[in-house]
Amino acid sequence: MTLTRRSTLGLVAGAVFAPAIARAQSFPSKPITLVVPYPAGGPTDAIARFVAQEMSGTIGQSVVVDNRAGASGAVGTRAVAKADPDGHTFIFGNNQTHGNNMFLLKEPGYDAVKDFAPVAGVGAFEHAFVVRNDLPAKNIAELIALAKAEPDKLNYGSTGVGSGSHLAMELFMQRTGIRMTHVPFRGAAPLVQEIIGGRIDIANSTLPSVLEQINAGTLRALALASPERNPRAKDIPTLREQGVSNADADSWAAFFAPAATPAPVLEKLSQSVMAAIAKPEITEKILKLGFTLKVRDPAAFKPYHLQEIATWEKIIKEAGVKPE
Repeated sequence: MTLTRRSTLGLVAGAVFAPAIARAQSFPSKPITLVVPYPAGGPTDAIARFVAQEMSGTIGQSVVVDNRAGASGAVGTRAVAKADPDGHTFIFGNNQTHGNNMFLLKEPGYDAVKDFAPVAGVGAFEHAFVVRNDLPAKNIAELIALAKAEPDKLNYGSTGVGSGSHLAMELFMQRTGIRMTHVPFRGAAPLVQEIIGGRIDIANSTLPSVLEQINAGTLRALALASPERNPRAKDIPTLREQGVSNADADSWAAFFAPAATPAPVLEKLSQSVMAAIAKPEITEKILKLGFTLKVRDPAAFKPYHLQEIATWEKIIKEAGVKPE
């Protein structure tokens, strides 16, 4: 029997795609690991755990959160980049791990674009300027005046070199002409405790990481670095309302899998993540943190991701921040 060229190509294509299809049909075949490249207790960790718990009840296997902090999120991110691309290991990353580390770490150990495939964009952490309670600055104008009076005397904390909280403050200093001393931490939880303890003066921290403390009165909020006020923090004025119009900064967050993950597996993982976030009870839990939801599928997130990398690369260069 003779084979036509078309049928031959069909057989070849089937042979090529059969393993990927088989892997998708059997996925997941074991517990799934969701890596959070920061310590437990912060808002990134909280959102990951909400999603993991919901996915565990629907995807057919348990989803276990694995906190692998270190090197501005690079330790956990590097581990996922090198993991078996079978869908059983993925990561909840952000603009630091999957963007700024490429320009701020001399050897991150991975490429944020080439080594990863987006699973789902989730939204953004808005940044709030918070200060220790006894800092003699009640608004942004007073903070700027205080910093200009004694350059570099005030210190500001961040969740690591290249984090959103670091670069958001660098952008603010660049726009307002002030200088403060940077003190990086390994995650949001220790940073917040140091501000409450009075050992750090200020932070341009993600709203979810400080909202509870703002409401409890253990630290003070001066401004929100976002175009509009947040419904969960209506009393916090924006930078724009206080005369600073060019220093808004949000830190996006997204789920990623290793780049070579088969498309059918990636699609199944993506659908499971987005379905978990869409559940009303999970949505409400995330919003209560002060996080702004804007869910994107992989096709919609990819161009957004590339544009964000380009935008913050420019800001990093203009601010003169050097790789460490």
